[in-house]
Amino acid sequence: MATTVITNTTVMQTQSPFTVTEGVDIVIVDDVITKVAKDASVGLKADKVIDGRNKTVIPGNVCSHHHYYSGLSRGMLISAGPQEDFIQVLKEWWWRLDRGLDEEACYYSSLICSIDAIASGTTTCIDHHASPNYIGGSLDTIANGMEEVGVRGSTCYEVTDRNGGMDEVEAGVAENLRFAMSAKSRPLVRGMIGGHAPFTIPDEGLKMMAQAMRESKSGMHLHVAEDKYDVVFSHHKYHLDIIDRLEKFDLLTDNTLLVHGLHLNEKEIQKLNEHNCFFAHNGRSNMNNNVGYCKHIQNVKNLVIGTDGCGGNMFEELKLAFFKHKDQGGSWWPSDYVAALNRGNRLVEKYFDGKFGKVESGYKADLTICDYHAPTPLVAGNAASHFVWGMSSNCVESVMVNGKLVMENRQFPHLDVPRIYAEAAKVAKRVWEKVDKIAP
Repeated sequence: MATTVITNTTVMQTQSPFTVTEGVDIVIVDDVITKVAKDASVGLKADKVIDGRNKTVIPGNVCSHHHYYSGLSRGMLISAGPQEDFIQVLKEWWWRLDRGLDEEACYYSSLICSIDAIASGTTTCIDHHASPNYIGGSLDTIANGMEEVGVRGSTCYEVTDRNGGMDEVEAGVAENLRFAMSAKSRPLVRGMIGGHAPFTIPDEGLKMMAQAMRESKSGMHLHVAEDKYDVVFSHHKYHLDIIDRLEKFDLLTDNTLLVHGLHLNEKEIQKLNEHNCFFAHNGRSNMNNNVGYCKHIQNVKNLVIGTDGCGGNMFEELKLAFFKHKDQGGSWWPSDYVAALNRGNRLVEKYFDGKFGKVESGYKADLTICDYHAPTPLVAGNAASHFVWGMSSNCVESVMVNGKLVMENRQFPHLDVPRIYAEAAKVAKRVWEKVDKIAP
């Protein structure tokens, strides 16, 4: 057994009810917190002691919807046609990028997305992957990058017929099922059954996904109603609301994650709540794609927060989501948004053994140590406001995942980060040149 102690620190819980406790020791044995109390480390022989003075320890943040395949897209230089609606954005940009990805590109995308997440205090990333010219084995490549860096996560392949019809659907389902079954023995990564969006998945594909969910006991990870087009398409071709169509194939489960949902109606929100589905809000991506605002956000039962591939920095994401909510006339306060961010841990618990999301005895040691200097009192009543208005990734000093320090004093002790980024830049340049030749 390995024992790690964080001494004389401040603990700020991000799960409601929020609390702030000063001057405590945190004792971690292997991957589990065993004690949080004043002087808990006195007389204890520890393998690693971390000085927690003037530091604030919070549960690691969860990115509940990411696209690791976007990792090499930052500043992408390609020629593209008009992008006046969301479908044009997909065809001219993202669907060309994913067709340009191969094994090496997926690997470096995973490495840099994982490093960026850890560096910003995110300990778990729920990934949604696409690489149509490299489907079989792609999820292992993503998972290998995650585990090499040390981030906890989940990944899946987004089933679609947009490039190769039913052959592509079958390949995507097969990769999802294969990985979901094999990943059960992995230390840090699990599998879900992914799908792109209902407008690119025929009924036969939904049937196959449902079977894969039953076999693997995994939930679905699917975009829904990100743009009005998805809704209109469902009504035109299937004569059903999107959520009714998913329910028809028994795809709504308590470990399923639905993403975006901007244009779902009130009845659909009620139905996904009845099925206890998780619902990921991605405020920054929605603004970038100009697809609208999720007006029913305050009615979602299991709301969680994602980035939709806009990095893994949940401090930044939460600020933007909160400010956009206020701009739209919403009545939620910082505490509602911080609670939604932490709720991602309930999704994590569906796939990993143990309890997540609190700095408390019996919980998994996924922790973020912040060098945060509060200029005003930091207490239970304003902890969420400090999170939104004061804290940022700039204050993240060290990160622990599964009881292991994966970043210490802003350094990755087991990784040559400059080399990884230099290689990633070379791979990105190659991918961009390839993508530039791919027709929409």
